[in-house]
Amino acid sequence: MADMSCSAADLLPLLGAAPNATLTAAFICSRFDAVSAKLSDATYAIDNTYLLFSAYLVFAMQLGFAMLCAGSVRAKNTMNIMLTNVLDAAAGGLSYYLFGYAFAFGGPSNGFIGKHFFGLSEFPTAGGFDYSFFLYQWAFAIAAAGITSGSIAERTQFVAYLIYSTFLTGFVYPVVSHWFWAGDGWAGAAKADGNPLFGSGAIDFAGSGVVHMVGGIAGLWGALIEGPRIGRFDKTGRSVALRGHSASLVVLGTFLLWFGWYGFNPGSFLTILKSYGSDKAFYGQWSAIGRTAVTTTLAGSTAALTTLFGKRLLAGHWNVTDVCNGLLGGFAAITSGCSVVEPWAAIVCGFVAAWVLMGFNKLADKLEYDDPLEAAQLHGGCGAWGLLFTGLFAKKAYVNEVYPGRPDRPYGLFMGGGGKLLAAQIVQILVVAGWVTATMAPLFYGLHKMGLLRVSAKDEMAGMDMTRHGGMAYLYHDEDDTSNLPTNFGANRVEPSNTSTPEHQHQGGRV
Repeated sequence: MADMSCSAADLLPLLGAAPNATLTAAFICSRFDAVSAKLSDATYAIDNTYLLFSAYLVFAMQLGFAMLCAGSVRAKNTMNIMLTNVLDAAAGGLSYYLFGYAFAFGGPSNGFIGKHFFGLSEFPTAGGFDYSFFLYQWAFAIAAAGITSGSIAERTQFVAYLIYSTFLTGFVYPVVSHWFWAGDGWAGAAKADGNPLFGSGAIDFAGSGVVHMVGGIAGLWGALIEGPRIGRFDKTGRSVALRGHSASLVVLGTFLLWFGWYGFNPGSFLTILKSYGSDKAFYGQWSAIGRTAVTTTLAGSTAALTTLFGKRLLAGHWNVTDVCNGLLGGFAAITSGCSVVEPWAAIVCGFVAAWVLMGFNKLADKLEYDDPLEAAQLHGGCGAWGLLFTGLFAKKAYVNEVYPGRPDRPYGLFMGGGGKLLAAQIVQILVVAGWVTATMAPLFYGLHKMGLLRVSAKDEMAGMDMTRHGGMAYLYHDEDDTSNLPTNFGANRVEPSNTSTPEHQHQGGRV
């Protein structure tokens, strides 16, 4: 916004020798100052409203995660997985309030970890972030925890969920977000001291690495240490499908996540009322936000269609669950570069992301790795591809708009910007994988050694809803369930009867 302030000394030469010129100039300037203050207040209000609305959208993704998880597991574990999603948000809310936000954005601090605003003390600060920013970042933190819960579903003790979720949202994730999103983080593109990594810093605009890789790699270690579910692989090592009980819930969850992603990616601009100072009055940050929504849509749509036809070629059928996972893989990949690439490049991103996901799923079967929601493959694998994609396709003009102040900043290798940005992206992949491995793998291993990680074989076979949560979510009998439930327990298909009834006989002659 242009500076509207003035002083009486600025106006006196224009008023000349008019009577009371000094008083007139002071009065006019006071009116300008009042208008300027109102415009400034309106700018803050609009930007904070935009950020709050984006936070609500990202939080709504928790409902998407809950539905997706519920549909992807067997009916006997529905209450368990839904409760873990609720507690990801609740436990994450307290841990992020007490510690997480301070570790992530508690500046001024060092490049490794923040050190202010524990429990939101002395918050908000003049010229700093407001409560809306905390809410937005909390919604991101619990999204990472929700990703992990999918990898270890159907066999994990409830206490383990509480411990890992609190630790992930209160410490592991915040440190990574400090590195790449805080102004004093050591590797981010927005580093405030003007000396970013390789002259560029890693561009992870909305979190392909910070959110998706963190959640995916944490889930990878949890699932590896726990081992596969009973019956997931036969004695010869052949993969046996343990199908989720509701494709309807999977589709519902996918659409809710799609809807929430418009807060996840476009919302990461944090503000909307900002001009880029171009000669096009209609072009500003509001335009970049719209473009980001378009690139997000195209990447997900392309990945969904690629998965549809790819699975048809590989497996011989059209599978809605695979298509939903492919769609989400495209979204996870584009999240890094959504603001700095052209729409056509987003199509490339989604196409490759679909094959990355299918490839990692094949590898998982070969290695007898069991992830009920394909979370490690989807969020970890596609998130890593998204970081590489940004290093290849980031456009110079968009990079300078989103990360101003360094007109010579490196950009995408395939766009003529050299390899420095790609190098920074590779560094991010390596350090995120290393950090999450160094923190989450010992945690899961310690829980395993203490007998707090996996439920007993008896409980796993019967289902945790019955053994741990007081009963089933609803009457339903999984087709692969071999537990000792009553033979008449569950929802049965109602078939048409050939038996004639008086009503049938009476209506039989009607047309």
